[in-house]
Amino acid sequence: MYNIQHVVNYFLSQEAMTPKKLQKLLYYAYSWYLVLENEELTDPPERLFSEKFEAWVHGPVVPSIYHQYKENGANNIPKIEDFDPVDAGFTSDTIDVLEQVWEIYGGYNGNQLESISHQEKPWIEARGNCSPIEICRTDIKDETIFETYGSRL
Repeated sequence: MYNIQHVVNYFLSQEAMTPKKLQKLLYYAYSWYLVLENEELTDPPERLFSEKFEAWVHGPVVPSIYHQYKENGANNIPKIEDFDPVDAGFTSDTIDVLEQVWEIYGGYNGNQLESISHQEKPWIEARGNCSPIEICRTDIKDETIFETYGSRL
């Protein structure tokens, strides 16, 4: 597993972005890494990082990253210059996953990524019977992530 801050820095080295966009990119990186690095979901599986996502109103969120950047609100977090994923300890396979996630999801803004995540089973299942505006701290299950995105391969 990697330090989540290194994954954050990878995405922030691509461009300045809102905290919402960053959260969704982290979610998709975590999800696709889980699928691509595990032939089956063992206990414990290979994870990109140890932090869990909760099913918040605006989509999947890692609470610690939310608190780190909440002062930015809807404003961009500045781009990070001179980040080297190899120096951060990423393998070539991990860099490939991150690059693919950036290529597929990086062109969307935070609101678009929120909308996409709201249509997918992992977030929907974790929200359960919560209303659209109700606080929900339920973890999104690795098993559901693995099943949902694995079925797309």
